[in-house]
Amino acid sequence: MGILNITPDSFSDGGRYLEREAAVARALRMLEEGADILDIGGESTRPGSAPVPPEEQERRILDVIRQLRDGIPATIPLSIDTTWARVARAALAAGADWINDTSAGLDDPDMLPLAAELQAPIVLMHRRGTPQTMQTAPEYADVVGEVRDHLAARAEAALAAGVRECDILLDPGIGFGKDQEHNLTLLAGLGRLVDLGFPVLLGTSRKRFLGALCGDVAADERVAATCATTALGVMQGVEIFRVHDVAANRQAADVAWAIACRSTGE
Repeated sequence: MGILNITPDSFSDGGRYLEREAAVARALRMLEEGADILDIGGESTRPGSAPVPPEEQERRILDVIRQLRDGIPATIPLSIDTTWARVARAALAAGADWINDTSAGLDDPDMLPLAAELQAPIVLMHRRGTPQTMQTAPEYADVVGEVRDHLAARAEAALAAGVRECDILLDPGIGFGKDQEHNLTLLAGLGRLVDLGFPVLLGTSRKRFLGALCGDVAADERVAATCATTALGVMQGVEIFRVHDVAANRQAADVAWAIACRSTGE
């Protein structure tokens, strides 16, 4: 899943793709590099980021979605990264296919019913707190167990709202209300989340905890570190990787998959 941030303030690439032509060109480049899905967002959810009103999110993303939907194969899903049902509905009407909700349907009570109504796949992510508060001394007694239980409960809520089981995906929310130790423990325990039976999406791309592990390198110097987590995720059964650097992570995933197939005899 290639990341397309149409935002001025995303932690890694904010401001680079605000113009429609730049955003579309970036999306097409990611497809050339091997992206299977494009995730488009008009609001940064980095720690400390401010909410963006739905009308501004729509202004940023809708023309890009329309142009991409008209210009790329229908087999390439477009995902809308938002916690607002209004934005998701407008994006789906413009040609998006999936919803990626970092609140797992908790920020907007209309989100899960919308996914059910339109039979849209929805990514339910674990997030403790809001982007403004989530990194203020997060605590867990058992981070893998607590994230697992929360995601299982949100999947049940989605099913109760009428979302089809085949349309539910889960994301542990690396970096969203977790410190470095929590992130590493989650990465070591991804298999327990995969065991819930829903496809798991992993988003570690260029994140701060990777930089801290590698000598505090800048965001765009964390590609190899991200690839390490991609390979690890493949070996534990993760199916989707949300990344900025598609070509490098595609290679990491393909090699890890080839090894995983040998280890399971597939």
